[in-house]
Amino acid sequence: MKVTCVVDDAVQRSSPFWGEHGVAFLIETADGRVLFDTGQSGTVLMHNLDVLGVAPQTIDAVAISHGHYDHAGGLPALLEDLDPGTGLYANPDLFRERYSIRGGALEPVGMPLTEEELTSEVSLVLQAGHQEIMPGIWTTGEITERPEKEGSSSHHRMREGGDVVQDRYLDDMALLLALGGRLTLLCGCCHAGLLNTLAHAERLFEQPVGAIAGGLHLTSANQEELGHICGELQARPALQHIYPNHCTGEAAFVALTNALGSSMVHPFPAGTTVEL
Repeated sequence: MKVTCVVDDAVQRSSPFWGEHGVAFLIETADGRVLFDTGQSGTVLMHNLDVLGVAPQTIDAVAISHGHYDHAGGLPALLEDLDPGTGLYANPDLFRERYSIRGGALEPVGMPLTEEELTSEVSLVLQAGHQEIMPGIWTTGEITERPEKEGSSSHHRMREGGDVVQDRYLDDMALLLALGGRLTLLCGCCHAGLLNTLAHAERLFEQPVGAIAGGLHLTSANQEELGHICGELQARPALQHIYPNHCTGEAAFVALTNALGSSMVHPFPAGTTVEL
């Protein structure tokens, strides 16, 4: 099994990959290919897939971590070449209207396609619980227990009935990659909180996570919070590697590296492949 970062805010130096604020990952196994998130735009997603030599028709399933534009924005372009009926996995709350407060005004930042539009193009699998996409690749389902700090942003809003309220990120989920008795947690944006998501994953599989990758949403974490998170990660002897990107933030990357060491914490820009 291998995981390639297809889209990220950063790219490998001197590479032909393009970058943007967003994220997408390609998971490849002997059973097929799963695309996790689609970046912000079809332009960057399709270019980088082409650089990788991956035709959309060879993607067997798509999973969306949550309904923000920087994770689902590439869907319209992808659907033009994706085989009809390809499975798309997500939380049932995916299509809720979502906004960001910018310049004092509400700007839509939710899904680029409606549920009806997607249903006509793919086999839509919306489930709150965890589910297996293909052998060894699972969704976490909804992270319901959140005692630790969440990866929230004060400017994010969602529509609830006739009101616009603080986004609770009910649709946020990650992927679990199970291989040879080892468990890897692949995060899209980790709005539910890194420690909450990690604990949820270990409860589901009743085994420790050995690697973490993806967007960890630590950009808003202060030094005290980062220290707490680093301490919790240090206390997990099974955890061997962390590959943060996207919304993790530079301060958090430095804090993780200082606490855990550069042999454990690795950059994960677009174009990087990790063999599991």
